[in-house]
Amino acid sequence: MRACHSNESVLRKFIAYLQVEKGLARLTVAAYTGDIRQFAAFLAERRQLLSAAERPDVHEFLEQLLSNQLDGRSVGRKLSALRQFYRFLLLDGGVRQDPTLNIDSPKQWKVLPKSLSPGEIESMLGAWRLSKGELNRAIAIRDNAMLELSYACGLRVSELLTAKLEDLKLEVGCLLVRGKGDKERVTPVGAPALKRLEEYLRDARPVIAAGKTSPLIFIRCGAKALSRQRVWQMVQEASRNAGRKASPHMLRHSCATHMVENGADLRTVQTILGHADISTTEVYTHVALDRLKSVYEKHHPRAKAR
Repeated sequence: MRACHSNESVLRKFIAYLQVEKGLARLTVAAYTGDIRQFAAFLAERRQLLSAAERPDVHEFLEQLLSNQLDGRSVGRKLSALRQFYRFLLLDGGVRQDPTLNIDSPKQWKVLPKSLSPGEIESMLGAWRLSKGELNRAIAIRDNAMLELSYACGLRVSELLTAKLEDLKLEVGCLLVRGKGDKERVTPVGAPALKRLEEYLRDARPVIAAGKTSPLIFIRCGAKALSRQRVWQMVQEASRNAGRKASPHMLRHSCATHMVENGADLRTVQTILGHADISTTEVYTHVALDRLKSVYEKHHPRAKAR
């Protein structure tokens, strides 16, 4: 009970520091607090206080999280919370040394983006079926056009949902994309996506709009804006029909991966995806290399272990 009380006392001070001095949002404070409590529970099994934790304790805690198959990004966030917590305690005089000091991020945290194979993309884009009824047919055409454009341009969900009619230049085959931080970029649109967009704008969008107007390319009934949840649902339905569970972001990753695999230079891929830093784009060279090595090991006679 004393250990619990001591931990709670330190946690209360830390929460007040996050709220008052750092001015963090309520959800961020709650996430940090939850991470610290999880570490406190880990230490409690060893009958240790948060203030008595040492570097090996932090190491073993992180290793346990990884062994339980928690993804690297989540583990990284928990280490970040611990670092904030022990820096606060160090400044406040609650500890003499920071047990998170010089702890390197495990290699597992560098999670490579998941992408679909070209064959899976083809199956996914070809899995849609026209439904009965004029409105249902129009929605099916819309959804397929959204899938095609997402993959063709490597769009984020927010970019897909905020794309406007004035941004689409069908005659020259390009789209003005408004990305993060209101940065704009122009991306080419491939022939299959252009064909689906033309079909959608001609045959489906007027049916869905039902006489109402909207500046957005993709709309729901009554010309209202679509939700992110609807895009996720649409992608999952299409990927399930193709025999693979996918997310909207996997279409973006697939666009970049397939371009790199087919010889595109990183600067071009960076421009198309709207990455501010080339280092973000470089991850796709690792994805392509992994696939290259897999094919090499499968087919080269001297690559197999004797």
